[in-house]
Amino acid sequence: MSDEQRPRLRDLFRPRPVTTDRTVTTEADEAVPITLRVAAGYAWRLLLIAAAIGVFIWLVMLLKLLVIPLMVGILITALLWPAFEWMLRHRFPRWVAILVSLLGTAAIVGGLLWLVIWQVRVELPDVQKSSTEAFEQFQVWLHDGPLNLSDTQIANYLQQGLDMLNEQAQVLWSGALAIGTTVGHVATGAVLALFILICLLADGAGIWRWTLKLFPRNGRQAVDGAARNGWKTVVNYARTQLFVATIDAVGIGLGAFLLQVPLALPVAVLVFLGSFIPIVGAVVTGAVAVFLALVYNGPWIALWMLLVVLAVQQLEGHILQPILMGSAVKVHPLAVVLVVAGGAMIAGIPGALFAVPLAAFINVAAVTLSTGSWRTGVDPSGDLIWSTVPRERRRRNQ
Repeated sequence: MSDEQRPRLRDLFRPRPVTTDRTVTTEADEAVPITLRVAAGYAWRLLLIAAAIGVFIWLVMLLKLLVIPLMVGILITALLWPAFEWMLRHRFPRWVAILVSLLGTAAIVGGLLWLVIWQVRVELPDVQKSSTEAFEQFQVWLHDGPLNLSDTQIANYLQQGLDMLNEQAQVLWSGALAIGTTVGHVATGAVLALFILICLLADGAGIWRWTLKLFPRNGRQAVDGAARNGWKTVVNYARTQLFVATIDAVGIGLGAFLLQVPLALPVAVLVFLGSFIPIVGAVVTGAVAVFLALVYNGPWIALWMLLVVLAVQQLEGHILQPILMGSAVKVHPLAVVLVVAGGAMIAGIPGALFAVPLAAFINVAAVTLSTGSWRTGVDPSGDLIWSTVPRERRRRNQ
């Protein structure tokens, strides 16, 4: 073999063009219609994505004692962020801004709890008396109503209920222990959420810079732009829900007070907390107010209470919110209901609470990445699921 034909050592390590045509087709493959092959390609990819999502959800459920306080801390940070950022812009020291935010939040929560406890203590005797009268009226209805039950039958049913409770004593005891454990978990989670809140307010930018280093260097700018747009959306969502919760609580609580429905303040606080679960929370807590009016005040007051609940929700949703918030957050009710229902099925009340802000964050982050708006820093112009990016309201004369 001549020197020209002998392969050189350096040629063995030279990069060679990669052959991309490696598809092996057989007669059986050619017999399968192209549409079926495309459908099969989509199917195994979708199954792989579903498996990855399932593993992620399983990990979240496994670490729920850490994930829930983290999500609570992030959501409270989003609620406090406008006021906290305003103090920073006006040259407040960061530690003063943190202290004012925490003390202000503690004062509001403590004041609401004090008002609830005060009204419960004041109205508890009347509520007990009304409950006794309602139970007696219910017994009369069982006796004289369409069921036409005798006193012996009613007593037998009550005795059967007591016997069933005695038989399930062990189950109830286990449930009491579970409640005790849950209370301990809630207390631990509250302390952890408070610590996370302080850390995010004190050094949120530093924590995000460290998190950004976990991504490849070439993709950090895109991830940073998408996350910042998503964070602005979560802040807008939290501000909107705080506004909605306040309007619902004041309107329904004032209506219950004027109609002399018992426990008006606890109902208002319950409505305020429930309104942070969009649409579903307001409906459930409004139903509680109507039920209390029906039990303690009769059907006519319950009807008026229902009208108050509907009027407050219509006023908040169609008049006040569009005027004050403009086009800050537009979420289709069908999307909200489906997302909240899915979150509740996966993780109960925490899932229903965090489902919409999490979905809105993912939506805006995906739109930012797909449209390439992270390169310019402007808000993304497209919509993936719904419109949640802040936009200027268009004037009619333009």
